[in-house]
Amino acid sequence: MISILVLAIVFLLIAVRQVGKFRLDIWQIMLGGAAVVLITGQISIPYAIQSINIDVILFLFGMFIVGRALEESGYLSHLAYLFFRKAKTLDSLILFILFGGGILSAFLMNDTLAIIGTPVILLLAEKHKISAKVLLITLAFAITTGSVMSPIGNPQNLLIAIHGNVNNSFVSFFEFLAIPTLINLVLAFFIIKIFFREHFHNEDLNHSSEPILDFKLAKISQISLLILILLIIIKIAMVYLGKEEQLKLTYIALISALPIILFSKRRIEIIKKIDWHTLIFFAAMFILMQSVWDSGYFQKLISSMDLNITTIFMILIISVLLSQLISNVPLVALYLPLLLHQGTSAKGMMALAAGSTIAGNLFILGAASNIIIIQNAEKRKGETLTFLEFAKVGILLTILNLAIYYFYFKLF
Repeated sequence: MISILVLAIVFLLIAVRQVGKFRLDIWQIMLGGAAVVLITGQISIPYAIQSINIDVILFLFGMFIVGRALEESGYLSHLAYLFFRKAKTLDSLILFILFGGGILSAFLMNDTLAIIGTPVILLLAEKHKISAKVLLITLAFAITTGSVMSPIGNPQNLLIAIHGNVNNSFVSFFEFLAIPTLINLVLAFFIIKIFFREHFHNEDLNHSSEPILDFKLAKISQISLLILILLIIIKIAMVYLGKEEQLKLTYIALISALPIILFSKRRIEIIKKIDWHTLIFFAAMFILMQSVWDSGYFQKLISSMDLNITTIFMILIISVLLSQLISNVPLVALYLPLLLHQGTSAKGMMALAAGSTIAGNLFILGAASNIIIIQNAEKRKGETLTFLEFAKVGILLTILNLAIYYFYFKLF
């Protein structure tokens, strides 16, 4: 029970972020939680090290290098100008972020968009004197929701595509999930406008091109970005051909970072400036969540409720709720064999993909991309979204998201 108590305290501290006069960062809270379960013997040190998903850490490391180089060179700001220059009002800017970020996350993966998109969002907020909170939560909802509709939109979807007996994974994901996901992106726009109505105005947005700050680094960053896009295209082709496991997302991130590491004179500076705190957060989270799962508490709780965990409704509900407690990738890894054993249909697998992904719209801890966005924003500009600010909007949005997916599945 110590692990469960630690998890509850971690949730509480992330919600308040304050102990007396001390302001705590999310990574510090999670690291403290991991330290407690280690010190109290809830998980052994060797098993704790083994529980850390090194693929996730290396993927983030590679993408942080690419993202940081793009930002430091000024090339990211240049790309942002090209993409957003036609957004003349705040309404259109929010729609550009929702649909641009959402659709791109379906192919570039949500964590990639979180890493690259956060500095862009902060630049837009500063330049146009818009509340950073509005744009940050828009980005979070965009990339979480958009990533639902593709087998490579996020790691849990890829897990389902590989191991879930899903034929023609791209076709299946689009067939079951594209329409309700696009509806949910429209819904997110109206929810954001309702909750942040005091920030909306009718003034025109005047975009201006940002200068390239370091032409050599910009050229190398451009090569890294092109390699990233090319490898993702190859990944898509391999998924379609049923050879998903031969090109891991970790390899894509590290190969994309290689030009910067090998050829940029600023490599050490860039590596020093990447978001090490987020990497610490994820390593600590894996340790704490493994300890929580090993306690058996939630498994016993579900068993005692005597629920049919294979219906579309229960798959959606369980996926959303348990993803808050053990993260969505471990949830899918544990839930998937149970569904396969029961002979769950492709529709059930798509419900698992939708529920475990849309869980990121409920609370901050529901998606890795949320943590990446918030930690990056705090590190760069001191901007943040609190647990309660996120939940206030996210609870209603997630309930409506689930309703749309559920009724679409029922009609399909």
